[in-house]
Amino acid sequence: MKKDIEVELRGLLSKEQYDGLNETLVGKSGLKEEKYRILLDYSTYLPGEGIEDRKKDIRVRVTNGVPEIVVKLGSWGGSESRKELSFKGSPGSFDTLVEIFGNLGFTKAVLCERRTKAYDYKGVEFALVEVPGHSYYFEAEKMAHGEANMAEVESEIRAVCEELGLSILTKEDFFKYIDTLNREANAVFEFDSHTENRFRDEFGV
Repeated sequence: MKKDIEVELRGLLSKEQYDGLNETLVGKSGLKEEKYRILLDYSTYLPGEGIEDRKKDIRVRVTNGVPEIVVKLGSWGGSESRKELSFKGSPGSFDTLVEIFGNLGFTKAVLCERRTKAYDYKGVEFALVEVPGHSYYFEAEKMAHGEANMAEVESEIRAVCEELGLSILTKEDFFKYIDTLNREANAVFEFDSHTENRFRDEFGV
């Protein structure tokens, strides 16, 4: 059985590039979806994982009110090919999900807030992401059907990005950007200080 692997490339956008790319993709493909997401990235604080060396990306997130457990397996770094496992819960249960993870020992995470506009263009899914009050970036992804197909799929994504005039982050610059986000935009979540219904009360999720 072939396993699906997510091939994903990322790049930074200025506000002008973000606005222009939104306008271009709306005209060429139409807006697929808008997303408001809160996520907790536990891997940053897990022994043996961290930021640059992680092989397991363990998160809980809530997107447009729908909570989800997401585990991505494999290295990351701007351009990556990883297997993704996910499980969605019932709307309104994100705080419960956070409590379950906290009691399983996942007690510290990076807390992120993101707003995204998603498009399908030439077989590639583009997510144009706003980090509120901070910066913008894009994610371009497509599924590969097994490891033999990954290089071909990455080449296809790169070709579409080049057509749109987009620059893809190197691994070094990707990790610099993550460090910047963690210092300037993201927050640290501590389960010990978590209160019942915190995410519902604070973020409306």
